[in-house]
Amino acid sequence: MLQSIRDGSRSWGAKIIIGVMVAAMALFGVESLFSVFGSDPNEVASVNGEPIMRQQVELEVQRALRSGQVPPEQERALRNDVLDQLITQQLLTQYAEDGGVYVSDAQLDQMIVGLPEFHDQDGRFSSEIFRNRLAGAGYTPVAFREELRADIKRQHLQQGLAFSDFSLESEQERLAELQRQQRSFRYIQLDVSDVEVDVDVTEAHMQAYYDAHQARFERPEQVRVEYVVVDRQVMAEDVEIDEQALRDAWRDQNRNADRRVSHIMVTFGNERTREEAEERANEALEALDGGQTFTETALRYSDDTASAEQGGDLGVISPGFFGDAFDEAAFSLSEGEISQLVEMDSAFHVLQVTELVAPGFDEQRDVLHQELALRQVGDDFNRQVQRLIDESFAAEDLQSVADDLGLTLNQTDWLARGEGEGVLSEPGVLDEAFSTDVLVEGYNSEVIELDDDRRLVLRVAEHREPTQLALDDVREDVASAVATQQRQEALQQEADRMIAALEAGELADVDWLEADNVTRQSGATLPQLMVQEVFRMPRPEEGESVYRSVVLPQGVAIVALDRVSVGEVDEQVTSFVAQMAEQLRAQSVIQGLIDDLRSDADIKR
Repeated sequence: MLQSIRDGSRSWGAKIIIGVMVAAMALFGVESLFSVFGSDPNEVASVNGEPIMRQQVELEVQRALRSGQVPPEQERALRNDVLDQLITQQLLTQYAEDGGVYVSDAQLDQMIVGLPEFHDQDGRFSSEIFRNRLAGAGYTPVAFREELRADIKRQHLQQGLAFSDFSLESEQERLAELQRQQRSFRYIQLDVSDVEVDVDVTEAHMQAYYDAHQARFERPEQVRVEYVVVDRQVMAEDVEIDEQALRDAWRDQNRNADRRVSHIMVTFGNERTREEAEERANEALEALDGGQTFTETALRYSDDTASAEQGGDLGVISPGFFGDAFDEAAFSLSEGEISQLVEMDSAFHVLQVTELVAPGFDEQRDVLHQELALRQVGDDFNRQVQRLIDESFAAEDLQSVADDLGLTLNQTDWLARGEGEGVLSEPGVLDEAFSTDVLVEGYNSEVIELDDDRRLVLRVAEHREPTQLALDDVREDVASAVATQQRQEALQQEADRMIAALEAGELADVDWLEADNVTRQSGATLPQLMVQEVFRMPRPEEGESVYRSVVLPQGVAIVALDRVSVGEVDEQVTSFVAQMAEQLRAQSVIQGLIDDLRSDADIKR
């Protein structure tokens, strides 16, 4: 939660930030979200009797989506991940409170006023900044305090667990030594051109391979799916938007955009009265109306001589720079427009917006057209979705639903779990086809919300169980696999023969490639499988070499490990390894607690 406030203070234009719970969502599995139970339809889960409400989930989902860090097409999966993380948060909070972890109001106050995210330019806590930034991140002050209190409890709990486990200094030194270890070796790579292989794929060979790799030749459970989609963007494609509406939308969109402003300032109070200043400012307006340029008029009338020499230019401004009266005038003007008189700070000002720091109208035309068209078909879309809900619920097919709603009935070929394309590839969608209600009972699925603009209903047209494919059906695949296996076996036999000769000192004429002082992190030009195997090999005796073969995707490598060295001490690497070791231990302990709490908890969702 605090991270969301911090991120917002660094990039406030986004107006909303992902919370710490969303950042960790990848640690948890994906399950169905909207299992509604109990008397409150807004309760989506309960943890040991304590509810998690739909509003909590939606608030975190919207923060994530509006941050731009989560693609909209992942919204469905995001809801599942957020709910799972909220359950984990609830479990940890309950455990901390059962253990007597307590955070007082005074502690909360002290922490809040000390957070730099809520400080003004002088480094002091600002209640106005506090309220504005909470509002921008979707919090009320009360909700923020309660969530911060829970965050601190969980943090104390996790820190206590992390500090309860540690690694010895000798263990850290050994890990650092292994991390910076260097190995020098020679290698050659053998491929099919290095051996004579008499590929002989017989019926017996194929039968033996087929019998030994049954799982490879099994056709998984599959379905053929029918589905319909209500798509607001498709509905909006035929909507016409007139030019004036587009320009009005562009103006509204950029009403508060930063802009370059020029001004003519006529002061009063010392050398002239207010009435005299107003008269002089009106003369400047008349000159502008008469065709005189703003630059010429500023030089003639403006008391701000510094800006007058630059045509009255004040530079690029944002809302709030010069006060409400200035903003009201400047941010109501379009590019090139000139204001009426603006009175502020003992002066009359005439303003002109010379540039909007925003995309131009032509650049934004297509986007604006789509936004207005989507807005215009919003009610029709909602009615269409409601009809889809009503009609698909009781219908015994989807064709009649598609006909009634004027939708296209889409049909797929055979699909296994996870094989969908297009909308069926979006998280969780094809899983509905394998659910009990749809697959076993033969019902249409519930209306699936793909995103804000699309709703989908699917139905299983045909189903077939997992089947072991007969050898005759996969004969070509089996024959190819047997031939590849025979070539690989021939290469391995040649590698074994060469290693035996090398160990006996009977093979000297080898065109070795050299790899000196290779570390675990280096060797980007070397096959990674080979580097990994080199660091598994035993240390050779002084002046000796250790030999090993390594199976590669395109052949076999023979490696001669000649030397192992400790490598230079690097304090940065040593510190990094120690830190990573502690973090891994802490993560393991915390994850162990979470797993234990989940196994014992009464979780309903």
